[in-house]
Amino acid sequence: MKRLAPIFLVTILGLASLSCMAVNRTLFGEPPTSTPVPPTPLPTFSPTPTLAPTLTATPDSCPNGDCITACVDQMHSLPQSGGTGGESKTMHRAITVNKEYTLVTYTVVGDHIKDPLDQRGLSQNLKDYQKDRQTQHRIWDFFAAIIPPEQRKFLREFIVFTDGKENLLASVSQSENSPAEWVLSVDIMDATNPKDLTFTLVHEYGHLLTLNPSQVVPSQRIFDNPNSDKIYNQEADACRTYFSGEGCSNPDSYINKFFARFWPDIYSEWSKIDNIENEDDYYAALDRFYKKYRDQFVTDYAPTSPAEDIAESFSFFTLRPKPTGETIADQKVLFFYDFPELVQLRAQMGHRLCGQVKN
Repeated sequence: MKRLAPIFLVTILGLASLSCMAVNRTLFGEPPTSTPVPPTPLPTFSPTPTLAPTLTATPDSCPNGDCITACVDQMHSLPQSGGTGGESKTMHRAITVNKEYTLVTYTVVGDHIKDPLDQRGLSQNLKDYQKDRQTQHRIWDFFAAIIPPEQRKFLREFIVFTDGKENLLASVSQSENSPAEWVLSVDIMDATNPKDLTFTLVHEYGHLLTLNPSQVVPSQRIFDNPNSDKIYNQEADACRTYFSGEGCSNPDSYINKFFARFWPDIYSEWSKIDNIENEDDYYAALDRFYKKYRDQFVTDYAPTSPAEDIAESFSFFTLRPKPTGETIADQKVLFFYDFPELVQLRAQMGHRLCGQVKN
């Protein structure tokens, strides 16, 4: 059994499809970037007609422009603390980075981040980003403004990193200190487009919503033995519900219900692809899998795994109008409307997001 990656990644949007072709993908009408394709499959927000399903959405009723889609469309710059817009006073030049660097690690305390711990030994051009506390706090404050505090109580650290411009934007992962705690990481170089950042942060929160300890019971054995394939496989084989990689999901969890509804007919085929060791062969097979089942996924990144599928679908649920189509991709978005608490959460997040725009 191929071990699932314990970290969930989202890249900046509008770069490429799984087939590594430069395509015209946009987020809320934003122009695509012409950056060369990284070696990993990239998610996109608005699918192209030829490679992804088009969700038939009910037009928003926004007499006062007070709806989620309208508010996202109005975003032009990342709000600062206190609600004022504008760019950071610190000017950065684009630099090339060949690997991922942690710049600074913060402790999360409620709505705030504190006790920044700077990574040592960085080059001077990276230190400019490392010292930019204003931008770092603006990114966190924006996340905290969108996501209600009770929904992120298990988030313990906020990491600012970079792997260069226009590659990975953000990720979430288990904390190194406890299997029940989580870490949010954001690339400071790629966090400049507020629309891309909004979608990405909502996607990452989708992981926190569906993989937190109330949804997936974290395996202490896997946590204590992170390099043991034997223990990992034993835990996976013993799980009778969806196994996330961190542990076994509760029967009534969102991700287990999502998996049971949408993945049984394709999981065996996907698992064979997921076990392909050669990277090029893996991505080629996953691309073929996506094209075969394109009406089942909201983006070409969603078939990477059931966990990415539910996070992508949650982002559409949160940031797009309610679909009326009958494709499986539409049904995955409509899945969340079956839970009153998530409908209420969507409204709450929309209100908080619109409050950032209006401020």
